[in-house]
Amino acid sequence: STSRRQRQMCIRDSSPTEVHLYSSLDADRKREHLVEVNAELPDFRFGSFIDHESFVIALQSKFVSNADRDLVLKFAGTVEDGTVAEYGDDGVTQKATVKTGVASKADAVVPNPVNLIPYRTFLEVEQPESDFIFRMKTANGVQCAIFEADGGAWKNVAMSRIKSYLQFELSDFPQFTVIS
Repeated sequence: STSRRQRQMCIRDSSPTEVHLYSSLDADRKREHLVEVNAELPDFRFGSFIDHESFVIALQSKFVSNADRDLVLKFAGTVEDGTVAEYGDDGVTQKATVKTGVASKADAVVPNPVNLIPYRTFLEVEQPESDFIFRMKTANGVQCAIFEADGGAWKNVAMSRIKSYLQFELSDFPQFTVIS
């Protein structure tokens, strides 16, 4: 029984990007911290305006494809420089002139809120979707930003998915206990 207890391990996901492995309790009821694993994730500056081209590239490379991502890409890819600030901005919606063909143009409302799936947790688990506010401005060209709008709820979803993933993957190894 004592040897079995010593083999018991505890795995804890302490954040959406960090998992720890601990030993069983020792005689002093303490655990040894054995391993820390951190997710390797692409960097994206939420809440910061970045140049149009960098934004479009980041959306394509650092977000899972879904309908809203494609909508934002289409909108951001067709907006004309100098047109974002020409229209009223009521704090919720913005308008800009977009190219609708080779020579035609039309006014369009910036889509909001948008449901996006950025890579923010371990790639082995399904990335959590959440709402974002998409904003644009003209300052040395068109600049775009997305602001998190879910109050951090995505973190709880991510941690739950990490726990489920680990429990499933380690189901044949009863010496591991996964906690969140």
